Amino acid sequence: MNDTAAFTDDGDTGTLRFSGSLSLARIGDLPERLNAYDGKVERLDLSGIERIDTIGAWTIHRFSQKNGAAVEGLSPDGQHLFDQVQAADQPVRIRGERVPAFTRVLGEIGDATIQAGKTLYGLLGFLGATVLAFWATIRHGRFRFNATVQQFEVVGVSALAIIGLMSFLIGIVIAQQGAVQLRQFGAEIYTINLVGRLSFRELGVLMTAIMVAGRSGSAFAAQIGTMKLTEEIDAMRTIGVSPMEALVVPRVIASTVMMILLGFYSALVAIIGGGLLCWAVLGIPWVTYVQQIREVVPISDVYIGVIKAPVFGAIIGMAGCFQGMQVESDSEQVGLRTTAAVVQGIFLVIVLDAFFAVFFSWAGWP
Repeated sequence: MNDTAAFTDDGDTGTLRFSGSLSLARIGDLPERLNAYDGKVERLDLSGIERIDTIGAWTIHRFSQKNGAAVEGLSPDGQHLFDQVQAADQPVRIRGERVPAFTRVLGEIGDATIQAGKTLYGLLGFLGATVLAFWATIRHGRFRFNATVQQFEVVGVSALAIIGLMSFLIGIVIAQQGAVQLRQFGAEIYTINLVGRLSFRELGVLMTAIMVAGRSGSAFAAQIGTMKLTEEIDAMRTIGVSPMEALVVPRVIASTVMMILLGFYSALVAIIGGGLLCWAVLGIPWVTYVQQIREVVPISDVYIGVIKAPVFGAIIGMAGCFQGMQVESDSEQVGLRTTAAVVQGIFLVIVLDAFFAVFFSWAGWP
């Protein structure tokens, strides 16, 4: 059976009737014959065609546009295909319109602001989900002790060396820079005040939080993101295990508790580093250094560091787990979300540190 595409002219009615198959295999020279046709055309009757594909629909669409003819007689599927081809016939710019630099910058700022708002909203929702999951673990006795202890080791014990080295060097730097400036006024002894108060009140817990965000926050995002990508989290839900209870709660608890210990440990090591420089460069004996630390550092500074540390730890843990849960589709998302977890964690820690500074000053703990 010859089902090659063909058309006939109805004479003065302005109607072309098509027959056969308007498909790539059977369309033959129909496009050339349509281009050569110079008669009056008002309607294209496609009720006699057996099949139409994208090539056939495009041929009919182009011819109908050229002559301003109406297309009739298509089956529902054929009409749907023709409508899709017609809708896709839009001019495409090889190069987009040139946008002024000021407008482009404003657009990027707006997009970044909207994205930041969505992220903050999602993080607040994730905070609520974490609190509910923690309450469910306590109420139903499903607290995962072994998983939490393992995270204690990952977040805390394994980080002691790097945080100790960082804090020791920071203590030396604070003491050295302070001594250089205070020497101009003959007040080198106040270098001890600078090291003691900064270490306990600010830099000890802040630098520890930044290190934990870069080390543990990124690990949380990468681990959970990989599990999300390999559908392990979906498998956990299938067997009735809550990912929030099994993965998120132990990590958030570990980062919250260990930040208290790591922050205090960091402050002590920084003071040791500052004392070493004071003894080596300024000639201040260790006994004098320790006695001065005890006199000038109020216990409120220690309390402030202990109050800030768990808040920073909880923010870092939730930011890492939240970004890990957002991974979808491909492995590139793991890297992007890991980077976002570190940036988000450090940014929120610095913002909260500024808030705490204002709050404690207002509360009378200068």
